[in-house]
Amino acid sequence: MSLRTVWDRLTASQAELEADDERLEVRRRGTQPVGQCRLRSRAEVSGVIRAVTFAPAAAGPALVAELYDGSGSLDLVWLGRREIPGIEPGRRLVAEGMITAADFGRTHATMFNPEYRLLPAPDSAEANP
Repeated sequence: MSLRTVWDRLTASQAELEADDERLEVRRRGTQPVGQCRLRSRAEVSGVIRAVTFAPAAAGPALVAELYDGSGSLDLVWLGRREIPGIEPGRRLVAEGMITAADFGRTHATMFNPEYRLLPAPDSAEANP
């Protein structure tokens, strides 16, 4: 590690360090960084869920989870669902689907009804059998 890299890590904010860690995990898993996803293309992304909300009632039932990977974030939307076991803030997952633009209060990259795989927590028994 270069002196410059050490200095950058020492002077970085907590948010910058967490973003760096998320970007490293994306590379380790071999998934596509959210910040490089293009609209109307299929992608496999991974990251941590930062927030879980519900779409406005007028739009019908939908569970919306914000996935963050250090390069950006996108909304994962499951239509017709109010909850999905394991989809909660702080949970890591891999999701695959089509990237679109949708407006749930803000225009944002969105993946509707993605295929997903929940990842074990780093300190869980699943991660260390």
